[in-house]
Amino acid sequence: MPAIVLLGAQWGDEGKGKATDILGDRVDYVVRYQGGNNAGHTVVIGDQKYALHLLPSGILSPNVVPVIGNGVVIDPGVLLQEIKGLNERGIDCSKLVISSNAHLITPYHRTIDKVTERFLGNSKIGTTGRGIGPAYADKINRIGIRVQDLFDPSILRQKIEGALRDKNQVLIKVFNRKNIEVDEVLDEYLAYAEILQPFVTDTGLLLNRALEAGKTVLLEGSQGTLLDVDHGTYPFVTSSNPTAGGACTGSGIGPTKITRVIGIVKAYTTRVGSGPFPTELLDEDGEKLRTIGGEIGVTTGRARRCGWYDAPIARYAVRVNGLTDFFLTKLDVLTGWEKIPVCVAYEIDGARVEELPASQSDFHHAKPIYEYLPGWSEDISGAKSLSDLPKNAQDYIKFLEDISGAPMSAIGVGPGRTQTIVVKDFI
Repeated sequence: MPAIVLLGAQWGDEGKGKATDILGDRVDYVVRYQGGNNAGHTVVIGDQKYALHLLPSGILSPNVVPVIGNGVVIDPGVLLQEIKGLNERGIDCSKLVISSNAHLITPYHRTIDKVTERFLGNSKIGTTGRGIGPAYADKINRIGIRVQDLFDPSILRQKIEGALRDKNQVLIKVFNRKNIEVDEVLDEYLAYAEILQPFVTDTGLLLNRALEAGKTVLLEGSQGTLLDVDHGTYPFVTSSNPTAGGACTGSGIGPTKITRVIGIVKAYTTRVGSGPFPTELLDEDGEKLRTIGGEIGVTTGRARRCGWYDAPIARYAVRVNGLTDFFLTKLDVLTGWEKIPVCVAYEIDGARVEELPASQSDFHHAKPIYEYLPGWSEDISGAKSLSDLPKNAQDYIKFLEDISGAPMSAIGVGPGRTQTIVVKDFI
């Protein structure tokens, strides 16, 4: 049975939570495979809005097993607070499973993240300050703490001591901060062990056995393709791999098990934080998109930068991820524009460039080349099929599909759970 990857095809915040939730009732497992609580999904069910940061969107579907995979970095305090908040709203979180190999975010990761970002000044990356980057750095440096270490106090102490040996020197001598005590961190994290232990298992084994038994597994990424540490707008990226390859390494599922890769793409473009953004609008159109689209970060509360649809980015996402489908979200936000620009290529040093440039310097200087499509004024929020949409809206979808390189298999026409036109089913 299929393993399906669902990921962001732009800079994140494309509406993956809505897409995951729509699929969630028909899959058996939903897996977060990378990232930490530096991202969020908003899911609207009826008149209830749920903001999820670490938990997979499948947590809201009673028949789904939600999984936090080995590729995720977990802040235990944040996770337990999120579970508590959902329990208080009547959501059962008892089915949650957590990989024993997932790495933990600690207080020293958060501290280093914040002081380093402040130290960079105008060169800052735009990090959320939640310790994600430093936790992944420790993972790569082989001094990270994993979930399984919580259950061995001796090993946990050794790892915290080893990590703080260098980090305290940096905090004191470089950033003029006080040192972090080993025992404070140890006591806090040992207290998490008993609470988390019932959730912890070998998730890679669990998921592979589920696929062998004919179950359907949905792998959801956080952030987006252009924030991938290898394939994004480096260094203005996250510290993990939201792209389809990361779904394999972050879950323990081999690539031959994946049958479909769905890219979530907005009908326009947004990004949070620093970095190049060729179609960014610094005018009233940008403010209008931000206001109508509710473009405020779920996790950070930061206003998102807004711009028109960027087709070279979409084509890049198809290429890097092997996308089989697009899920187009927030089409309703574009209602009311007389003409809607679409970036079809870039101008770089006087030359037309059709694809995302390999050079970051070139991308910084890229100017969008637009084609203009006629807009529509009709309310589309109640549309149930493509034929319910105004002709100009249908033409806009068809144009994006032709120029982006993969079919638009679903169209979001509003924030609600049912406000989606399914052109081609994902399962």
